[in-house]
Amino acid sequence: MLKQLRPALVMIVALTLITGLAYPYAITSIAQAVFPRQAGGSLIERNGQVVGSALIGQAFTGDRYFHGRLSATVAPDPADPSKSVAAPYNAANSGASNLAPTNKALIDRVQADVQMLRTAASAGAAVPMDLVTTSASGLDPDITPEAALFQVPRVAKARSLGEGQVRRLVEQNVQGRLLGVLGEPRINVLALNLALDDLGKR
Repeated sequence: MLKQLRPALVMIVALTLITGLAYPYAITSIAQAVFPRQAGGSLIERNGQVVGSALIGQAFTGDRYFHGRLSATVAPDPADPSKSVAAPYNAANSGASNLAPTNKALIDRVQADVQMLRTAASAGAAVPMDLVTTSASGLDPDITPEAALFQVPRVAKARSLGEGQVRRLVEQNVQGRLLGVLGEPRINVLALNLALDDLGKR
């Protein structure tokens, strides 16, 4: 029995050290050496202060900023930890709402959001889908160029800027497909809003 037990214990200890310590340490060290910014969370700084990450969305409110994709992430209710409360872009609890397309609560919420956006938008403008739906992670930092362009009239009016000026800013912040073929064109909402703030200072 000891003959079988000893190799098993040695293998458990060896594999724990290799896969649990050595391998993660090696990969983390390589990542920090080769891609230091990405390994550190792709943090964005402004005036020496971290204002967010290029990988995690933020809840922008008010008419002066472009709004990102909706987030369905939750957090424990401080008053009752057995319950959950909405906590948009909660990176500690990434996930979707898991509501089916036929769910009445989801349908009612999307219809109300579409109606609200149509009321605030230019006449006849189609509401981009990513402005009324949540992503699978709940942390999506990007929106489509169409979603950003849809918001141009509201942002331009709130900031007393020309629509053409804001539209050009949106177009300058479009990131193309990876290697020209992978993914879809997108705009990082935080980067766009920081560029918008810079535009107001000129």
